[in-house]
Amino acid sequence: MKLRHVRAVAVFGIALVALTGARGSNGASCGGGSSSSSSGSNSSSGGSDSGSSSSSGGVTTGGVGGSSRDKAQRDVRIDECKISDDRKNLVAKVTITNSDSSPYLYDVSLQFKGDPSATLALAKAEDVRVEAGASKSAEATTPYTGTGNGSEYTQCVVVDADRTIG
Repeated sequence: MKLRHVRAVAVFGIALVALTGARGSNGASCGGGSSSSSSGSNSSSGGSDSGSSSSSGGVTTGGVGGSSRDKAQRDVRIDECKISDDRKNLVAKVTITNSDSSPYLYDVSLQFKGDPSATLALAKAEDVRVEAGASKSAEATTPYTGTGNGSEYTQCVVVDADRTIG
C-alpha cells in the first residue's frame, strides 16, 4: 500500500472518531462526587453527592448500521461515575439520546473497573423510557462492597445496552 493511501485511511479514521466522539461514549473516569439529580432509572443512590465531577471518555462503540444493541450502546453517554459520599454505592450517571422516530425503553449495564484489588461491580439502569428525538438522564447504582474510599475503581464502561419500542 502506498504512503498516500495509508495517510488517507488515517485521516478518515480520525475524522470518524471526531464525528462520533460526542455520542456513544462507553467509558468514563471515576472521581469524587458531583451534585446533580437524574431521573428515568429504577435504581437509586444512597446518599448525598458532592465533590468534583469527571467527564466522559472518548471511546465509542458500534458503527453505522449494526444491531439493535449496537444502536442502543451508541445512544448512551456516560456523564460521570463515582462513589457516593456515604461510601455505600458506586454510581454511574448517563444520558440516553434517542434520535429515532419511535420512543424506546432502554436497559443499560455498566461495569466499574480499576486496579486488581477491585471486585467485580455491575450497575444497571432499567426501563428508562426515552421519547423520540429526546434525551434523558438516568442513574445506575450498585452497592460498594469494598472497605476503602472507592479509589480502587478508576473508570466505568457500558458493557451492555438494549432497547425495545416502548
